[in-house]
Formats: sequence, C-alpha cells, structure tokens
Amino acid sequence: MKKLPIGIQTFEKIREGNYAYIDKTEVALKLASEGDYYFLSRPRRFGKSLFLDTLKDLFEGKKNLFEGLAIHDQWDWSVTSPVIRVSFGAGVHDNVDALDTTIQQILKGNAKRLGLTCHDTGDVKYQFAQLLEAACEKHGKVVILVDEYDKPILDNISDEETARAMRDRLKNFYSVIKDSDAFIKFVFITGVSKFSKVNLFSGLNNLEDITLNPHYATICGYTHLDLQTTFKAHLQGADMVEVKDWYNGYNYLGEKVYNPFDILLFISNGVDRFNSYWWSTGNPGFLVELLKSKTYFIPELSHYQADSVVLDSFDVDHIDLVALLWQTGYLTIDHEEKTPFGSVYHLALPNREIRLSLNRLFINYLTTQTGEVLSYQKSLYEVLVKGDVDALEGIFTRLFASIPYQTFTNNKLQDYEGYYTSVIYAYLASLGFEIISEDCTNRGRIDITLKIEGKVYLFEVKVTDKATQEASGDKALAQIQSRQYAQKYQGAGEVYCVGLTFSKQTRNLAGVVWEKLDLVAFLQESPLGEVELDMARDKDLPRDI
Repeated sequence: MKKLPIGIQTFEKIREGNYAYIDKTEVALKLASEGDYYFLSRPRRFGKSLFLDTLKDLFEGKKNLFEGLAIHDQWDWSVTSPVIRVSFGAGVHDNVDALDTTIQQILKGNAKRLGLTCHDTGDVKYQFAQLLEAACEKHGKVVILVDEYDKPILDNISDEETARAMRDRLKNFYSVIKDSDAFIKFVFITGVSKFSKVNLFSGLNNLEDITLNPHYATICGYTHLDLQTTFKAHLQGADMVEVKDWYNGYNYLGEKVYNPFDILLFISNGVDRFNSYWWSTGNPGFLVELLKSKTYFIPELSHYQADSVVLDSFDVDHIDLVALLWQTGYLTIDHEEKTPFGSVYHLALPNREIRLSLNRLFINYLTTQTGEVLSYQKSLYEVLVKGDVDALEGIFTRLFASIPYQTFTNNKLQDYEGYYTSVIYAYLASLGFEIISEDCTNRGRIDITLKIEGKVYLFEVKVTDKATQEASGDKALAQIQSRQYAQKYQGAGEVYCVGLTFSKQTRNLAGVVWEKLDLVAFLQESPLGEVELDMARDKDLPRDI
C-alpha cells in the first residue's frame, strides 16, 4: 500500500518515495499545448502547489519522474526550459519592506539555481526584469510559476491600509511579466482570491482564467473515481455515503471533487473518524471581521445567487463576503442557471464539514457563546428527535438569555427579526441535518425548514414590542397554516409547525405556539399543493468502496 502524501508539495518526493499520486499530467499537457498564460483560483490545501511543482519538473525535462503517467509518451523531452518559481506561501508579511525582502530572496534563489547573478539594486521590479532577460539569454525562453500570488494581501485583509500597500507593491512586481513577453514561454499563476486584472495584473490581457473552465474542473482535488482506484485499499471499511457527505461537493462547473486534505487526514486517522480536518488547519477569522463590518443575513449565505461579476472579482477597497466565501472554499456552486443576461450561479455550502464548522463560527459571532454551545446542541438534538416542542421553548429561552448584554449594546439587534432567525438557523444548521432557509413553496416562503430523523419542522419567526406571553406566536403559526406551507412535505414524515415570537424589550422569546399536523386530514381540507421530496442521502452511492 502506497504512503499518504500528507503535506507533501514536491512532485519528485512523491514519485520517488512510493507515495500515492493522482495523475494530473494529462491536464498539464493540455495547458502547455493550448496556451501560454494561465490563472487558477482554488482554496488553500487543494493541491495547487503540487501541480505547480509538477509543471516545474515537466518543463525542466525530468523524464524519469513521469514514467507510467499519461504525459510520458506525449512530451518532447529533448526540449527543456528555465523555470522561475515564485511562492509567497511561507510566513506572514505584515509590511511592504518584509515583502520586498522575501521577493529579493526568491529572485536570488532562482538566479543561483539557474547559474545566474542577481544584483541587489533595491528595486524588485528591476531585479525581476533583469533575471528574466538573463535567464532567457542563457537557457531560452522562461517558464514563470507563481504560487499563493495573493497571500501577502489576504494575510492583512482586516487591515485595509496594509492590504492596499501589499496590493500596490505586488502589482508593481507582476507588471514585469507584461513587459517581458519576449522572454517568456509559459506562465501559470495560482492563489485563493481572484483580484481583477485591472487591480493586480494590469495589461496582462492574455492571462486566461481557467477557474471555472469545465475542462479543468478536476485540476485540483480528488474525484470519486480517484477514491475507488488510487485510494481503494486505504478506504476499505469506510462508509462512502458519509465520506461523500462530509468531504465532497466542490463544483467548478464539471465533476464535483473531494477536498484532498480531508481525504488524506480521514484515512490517516482511521476510516471511521469523521472530523473537520481541513477547517481546523485554517484561520477564518477574516470572516468574523467582515461580518462585523457589514450587515449580512446569515441564512441567506447558504443559498446565495451571484453572477460572474461577483465571483470573478475581489479587491481590498470593495470586499464582497460572498465572493470571498466562494473563493476560499466555504461556498461552492450548486448549479448554473443560463439567462438572457448571462450565467447566474446558485451557491451552497459544499458539504457537512463546512455546514457544521461555518455555522459554529456564526454562532460565536452572533452570540459570543463558546463553551456552552455543545450543551445547547445536544439538548436541541434530543428534543427535536423526540418531537418535544414544549422543551424546545425552554432551550431557546435559556440560549437567548445567555447571550451577553454587550452583544446588543450600541445597536438595535433586538429589533430585527433577521437576528433571531440567524441565531436559530446557525444552531440548527450546526446539528448537521438538512436545513433550508427561506424555503420556497407555491404560497410563500418558510423562514426555516429543518428535516431531522423522520421529522420536519417549519419555523416562522416574528418580533414584537411586547415583553410577555401576551405576545404569542399565533401570528407566526397562522401564517404557516393560512399559506399551507406543510403541503410541500406530504409524506416526508411528522410535520411540526412552530411559530416563534421574540420581544424587543427582553431580547428573548415572548411566546411559542405550535402544532403537529395530521397531513392526511390537512390535505383533505385543502387543495393539493406542491409536493416535493428532497432526500438528503444519495441512494445510488454504495456505502463501501
């Protein structure tokens, strides 16, 4: 059984060290044969660095490393090219002087490897241009591979002034590529975010963005076939339905892929231990900062719609949370809708890992609760599975009572229905079951729909000025009843309609009214409405590998 390449980004080490490897060389051949300048955006730890290193060894003509791979008999190994590799993946840069020092070290390292001299002029733009010209003169046209091109900016995303300074310095550095076209054979730039060409790659009009090109949808990540072949022996005994639910779901307009880091850690930790491996290695603190700086309705983020203008752009001066969530891997494309005015992308959370972890982050942001979250989660799960809505009222009351008063200070969160809906949604979503916000029916929208172990809960949320039980949830429940929301879930299990009313004065529940529906009787008394059964589990996918 081959070893797992956890954290290994060096193609040569993988090929010579008996590590499992997913052959991406056919994609590399297509890129090299059909174009010259490419850009790719993918989340962190998705295999971008390994792919760049594969390109490096390919252009340097290391034929022995490609024995048995798709490209071996299709590449002209008699032709080699000098490669300049630039990576900002290591360390954190908190000022432009530190960035300049790193760039100078990178350029000197490349010069030494190519047998050239890199003069320290203090101007990194001039040094880069000089290196390209010298490399071309001595070895032929140059291949430029840039990894984590945007990391110095993202490292400072919560400090706009420093982030702008990083952007401007990098823009100056990257401008050399446009001016040195005569010396260049091939360029491949990767990163997480998608800064517009105007903002960072001014003049590089021939830079082809393959991020959403269906031909390159699986350039990074693992396909299900990869799991069934390369990792078949490693995944013996694994519940493949659960594996897919936890770690698959990333869609770049082609076949959906698994998070490769998650798969490797899942195998390494035993194939019965499902955890948020990828999430735990990152620091999504920038999300909280963005949430604080602007008003976002949390449930809406899980089913957002965006066009290519939103997804394809990112800038320090105009940070769009949805675009950043998509680019960083916390949202994915559920499906593409063709319209007369262009494609509309329906976004969704990719898998259970993100659903659980992101909503846990939202809980912390909305309530500042930390240690008590698990206790509330367990209590919610127990009463929802039992159908004990009366006990649910007590849990919600304690939950909102435990939110610190300071959370409401200097704002009017208590006045907004969206705040209470967001807290409830985040807690229910963090349980890991199917949840729908603003669930559309043929008569309107349900605030929150939760499907949990044979039961369906329909929640409607209202806010009142009153402080006591007089302000009951009658109005909310009446809305569910009058619009016949429950018809949609005929045959889906026991259906509970729950009206929740919150008080602006007490910042807590003022009343709960609920009923368990007898759908047979209910439907006999009303016209047949929309029937839609959306089963969460994939019945066609075998549970074993």
